[in-house]
Amino acid sequence: MRSLPLPLALTARLSPVVVLAAAGWSLTSGPFAPTPTAGHESASTTPDSSASESSSSDGSGSGSGSGSGSGAAVKAYAAAPTPCTSVAVKTIESLVPGAKTDGKEIPSTDTKARRTCSWNALKGFDYRWLDVSFEVLDSEQSADKTYKERIAEKSGGGAVPGLGDTAYSIVNLTTEDKQQTREGEVIVRSSNALVVVTYNGSDFETKKAPSTDEINKGAIKAAKDAMTTLAGSAKS
Repeated sequence: MRSLPLPLALTARLSPVVVLAAAGWSLTSGPFAPTPTAGHESASTTPDSSASESSSSDGSGSGSGSGSGSGAAVKAYAAAPTPCTSVAVKTIESLVPGAKTDGKEIPSTDTKARRTCSWNALKGFDYRWLDVSFEVLDSEQSADKTYKERIAEKSGGGAVPGLGDTAYSIVNLTTEDKQQTREGEVIVRSSNALVVVTYNGSDFETKKAPSTDEINKGAIKAAKDAMTTLAGSAKS
């Protein structure tokens, strides 16, 4: 027995989307901000998750390594690419069924340095949300420092071999009012740029979340597409 008629219940659950869409660059955690359950789910260290999904050809050649000995700052990318065309249409259709494939770019105070696109849709009772963000820093060293700081704030995930110069993925399960949401995040560094992909989902009928494997593989797939776009934007 539902406490609200179904349309009102879904509206109540989806109302945070409007708030988050107005948050600009800070939007990284999908349509909900529920209270975390115990711990993180490590998805990238199992044979069937990110390690098996990674590819050595996806964006791995764009950087020259953070250990460059030259005095000049290494900077392969001059500006963030257009995010809403960074993921293939077939990928969007697969990961976010029912979403408009052109996405929605989130306003940024500096579009040269950072840009984000979001896709979200409710199909039946299944909700999916995908964010893809590009951030271009002043140097490879700055990007590497920022990447390491962000990874240090997380636990329970693991490396994604072969994606960019270095990459990390993590999957979390959260629950609010007995509704589960599972969210995956992939952070990739390539030279002086960072790519951050956030992908999450919920089933409003069963109140269950998609599997760890589904969310992790989906986030990595979107990250691969985004890395291809980033590599194409490198300075010649």
